[in-house]
Amino acid sequence: GNRVRKKGLPELKPIGPSGAKNFQGKPDESRRPWGSPFGFTLIEVMVTLTILGFILLMVFSVFRLGLSAWEKGESSKEKYQTMRVISQMIARQVKSIVPYRIKTRKSEGDYLAFQGTDRSLKFVSALPLKSRRPEGLVYVIYEFREEGRGKGRLVLYEQRVLNRDFIEEDPKPETAISLFEGISRVRFEYYREESPEKDQAGSWLEEWNTKEERELPRAIRLTLVQGKGKKAEEEFPIVILASVPSYQYEEIRMSPIRRVIPSRP
Repeated sequence: GNRVRKKGLPELKPIGPSGAKNFQGKPDESRRPWGSPFGFTLIEVMVTLTILGFILLMVFSVFRLGLSAWEKGESSKEKYQTMRVISQMIARQVKSIVPYRIKTRKSEGDYLAFQGTDRSLKFVSALPLKSRRPEGLVYVIYEFREEGRGKGRLVLYEQRVLNRDFIEEDPKPETAISLFEGISRVRFEYYREESPEKDQAGSWLEEWNTKEERELPRAIRLTLVQGKGKKAEEEFPIVILASVPSYQYEEIRMSPIRRVIPSRP
């Protein structure tokens, strides 16, 4: 009844997941259980790569969103800086208005070279914006041009005052300089000072006629509405307010001066 063990033959053991061995008697790594420390399976590699891909996608999305916000902020900053500089230049030129009297061939009498409506402004200034060097008096025109779809731009014209009919000449289109673009509305306003003698209260007017007023406005206000969309609440106004120091015109007459050259003693 006793089992006889043959000499030279290895003892046979049951083959299973925990006791699998190869022909040399070593553990068979090809038949290892799940979670064995000897390596990774294909499923584990695929799951790891999938999770890593999702993490990289989230990091890239956050980085791209931050970069887009930074570029948008820099663009808005540069835009507002340009608008601020142009607004200061317009205010300086308005403050340099000269009460220049003219008498054209078509007019019956002389009047101040100043015309103001709600969408345009014409005057004579001692400060040119096109040239860095002083060129004497220049005739300035600010005008709003529509370009369709409820948008337009504010343009500037300048020309030297060389003849008496300059105010009746049309500006050349090629000399126009675009100051503000993408504007939906422009409104010029002119402040008339209170005058008890004329029985008039101080108020802002949409038009200014120097032939009737006989003087320049006390101040000029320019409102630019640059819309971002179709809704009114998405629009923001740009207000430029400048006083006119020379609003009161004083006529000065020069008497002829005789020069006498002294004789030698």
